[in-house]
Parts: sequence; C-alpha cells; structure tokens
Amino acid sequence: LQYGIVLDAGSSHTAMFIYKWPADKENDTGVVSEHGMCDVEGPGISSYSSNPPAAGTSLEHCLNQALRDVPKEKHVGTPLYLGATAGMRLLNIADPQVSDAVLRAVAATLKMYPFDFRGAKILSGEEEGVFGWVTANYLLENFIKRGWLGEWIQPQKKTLGAMDFGGASTQITFETRDMIENPRNEVMLKLYGQAYKVYTHSFLCYGRDQVLKRLLSKLLQAESYQETVSHPCWPVGYNKSLLLSSIYDSPCTEKERPSLALNTTATLVGTGNGNLCALHVSKLFDFTSCSFSRCSFDGVFQPEVSGNFIAFSAFFYTVDFIQTVMGRPVHLPSDLKDAADTICATSWSELLRKAPKLEKRLPDYCAVSTFVYLLTIKGYSFNNHSFPNIAFQKKAGETSIGWALGYMLNLTNMIPAEKPSSHKSMLYNYWVILILLFVVTTLTSLVTAICLLRHSKSSII
Repeated sequence: LQYGIVLDAGSSHTAMFIYKWPADKENDTGVVSEHGMCDVEGPGISSYSSNPPAAGTSLEHCLNQALRDVPKEKHVGTPLYLGATAGMRLLNIADPQVSDAVLRAVAATLKMYPFDFRGAKILSGEEEGVFGWVTANYLLENFIKRGWLGEWIQPQKKTLGAMDFGGASTQITFETRDMIENPRNEVMLKLYGQAYKVYTHSFLCYGRDQVLKRLLSKLLQAESYQETVSHPCWPVGYNKSLLLSSIYDSPCTEKERPSLALNTTATLVGTGNGNLCALHVSKLFDFTSCSFSRCSFDGVFQPEVSGNFIAFSAFFYTVDFIQTVMGRPVHLPSDLKDAADTICATSWSELLRKAPKLEKRLPDYCAVSTFVYLLTIKGYSFNNHSFPNIAFQKKAGETSIGWALGYMLNLTNMIPAEKPSSHKSMLYNYWVILILLFVVTTLTSLVTAICLLRHSKSSII
C-alpha cells in the first residue's frame, strides 16, 4: 500500500485525513480509501493570528498519530499537504502578513516530520467546491469503476452535485448543460478521457459560524445596541452576555461595526419565535439584485439545479440533528421548514433534555436549520421536485466526503485526463485463467463421466 496525508485546516477546526491505495495501481485507477483520521484539538489555525507558532504546535498530536498509522518504512514517500479554507481566506483579507505568518508557522511544524511535505496553501472557494465535487463522485465511482471481469469501465450514470457548508463559507458545485453566464463560475475538467462542464460558486461569510455572527449583528442593529436584546432564534430560557468584540472581529461583520467601544457587553435573551427568526435570517441574503438571466442570491449567477446532489459537512449535521434528536423526517422543503419551526419553539430545558451532549451548539440549531431551509429553497431554488434528490451524508462508504481527497488526487495526478488504456487489467488475466481452468475441468469431468458410463454399459452387455 501507499499513503497520503491531507490536513483540512477549516475555519472552526482542523482535521487530518490519511488515505491509502494499492501501490501497483494500474493506469492511475483504483479507488483510494480513508485509512485514518484525526480531529485537531482546539480552533482552526486562523484563530492563532496573535500567536502564529501555536498554530503549528496545535497540529502535533495528529501528526504524531500519523507517524503510528503510516508504516515507518512508508514515511519518507508519503505526501503531506495542508490546505486552508475560508477561515484563512478571511484572515488573508483582514491582514495578509498575519495569514502568511500563520502558514509559515504551520509549514515549519510539518517540515519537522519525516513525511514528504509538499506545501501549505490557502485554497480558493472555487477550488474547495470543485475538489469536494471530485471527492464525492470519485468515491461513488461516477467517473470510473472496475467491471466484474476486472476491466476499467466508465459507468453511464450522471455525476452528483456537491453542497458543502463549513464554518465560514458554503459551496455549491454541479455539472450542467446550461450556459454558464459568468466565466468565473465555470470549470472545465477532463477526467479519465471524459469532459465535464461544472458550475461552482463559494459564498464567503455564509458558513455556519459567520452566519451566526452576522445574525447577532443584525439583531443588535435592529434594537439600536441596547444592553438587552431579544434573540428570536434562541430558545426560551436561554440567554447570554457577549462582548461586541466577539461579534465584530470578522471581515464578515466589520462593515456593520457600531461606534460603541468593542468591550461593551450586550445580553441576548432567547424568545424562540420561528417566524421572526426566519425574517431576520432572510436579511442575510440579497435576493433583489441580479444582472444575469437568473441568480441564486447576492447577484451571483446560477443555472437551474439538476440531477442528484450530496450535501455534507454542516448540511449533514443539521439534518441529522433534525432526524435523530427531533425525530422528524426530512423529505420535502416543508419538512425542513416545519422542523426548523419546531426547534425554534422548543424551550432550552427541553432541548437540553433531548441532547445534553450537544449543549454547546444547541442554542443555534433553530437559526442554522432556518438558514439551511432558506439557502436551499430560496437561495439555490430547490423545490418539491428537486429537493428529494439531495442526500445528506457525511461519508461515502468508510471515507469522509469533503475537498481533502479531491485535493490530494489532483496534486498527486492520480486522476489522469486521458482514458485508461483499453487493455484489460491484471485482474482480468486472472479471470481468464480461472475461466479456462473451469472450462477445462468441466470438459474433463464430462468426458470422464461419459467414458465411465459407456464402460459400465459394455460391462452389463
């Protein structure tokens, strides 16, 4: 086996994925699978802006696990990558020098390990979207698969669209036949000899954590930054005091920053009002301006969604909460809307009783469920016909869905542009030998049986 390691440095946390594949992969085919993973303790690397060396130190526990999980003789030949996403994109907007310092600190730590370190970089939103799309379709064998005779075949099935919902951004990516009116949203890919025209867009500041900050800002603004402000998306019985600095410390909210001192405290009191929550969350989107024939929101072009989709990351966790904790199915847009309203109307004490282990995230499920509903239905324009085509999943088989695997496949050139050569794989040759042996054995048995039968008849005569 051969191995590869990717560190997914997200806005809220970092995860390390170890992949493995057969060393004699023929024609750069054969499915790569997840060998192990590790969640880095603490926040994402972008939160170490005031102490960059600590960003590198935070990765050591998981890197030490990689030393154990990857056989020692394979360490030197194992590629190691770090890709940073929207949290670092935001830090790079706020202070490019600091983001560079964080990346340098992280790279210094990664170079201390015996793996083949191949760089730490900030991914663009489009890269994040497309690599997530590649991962999902690769794992589900939509590009290429091994036939029952061992030959590599291209299945005649359509690709899946991919929807990612992280801490600071959200991405939508899908293959389309429609004209893509904004060239920035079009990506042409050639994988295994097949051309794919893919639409992708990444919405910065529309990830879970940034949405919640922006919502807090809107609520404070609506009530003129009073000392006590009602929060319709928080459950009744839940309230919390926050420093303004914790809300306006992001490029996503800085334009709304009030003239008040940032060490001012505001107390938000949960009122659990689903309709009012939806009203405030909808103000995070701009559905009015569009210079194209059609848009999703914020003036961004989007063709009509088509085909099946897979929604992962916080999409999965939100719908999983609705289904497992709240016990509600999610088949249609109305199911999602009703579930969000139910969560909003549930008291803090009742939510705690239902899911005590989720206490940290519990107050925000009303807002996040409402946001997911508005994003998919009003933003991306899924409807009663197309919404059931979305599968909310965390993994495909035993491998996590996200941009990390697609990123590694791309950088290691493991998905060739050209179609694999048409000759049969080694496995096919084994099949041929086995079938010939079976035929020869069967014929020999038949001939022997006929001879014995004739012999027995002649003996009787």
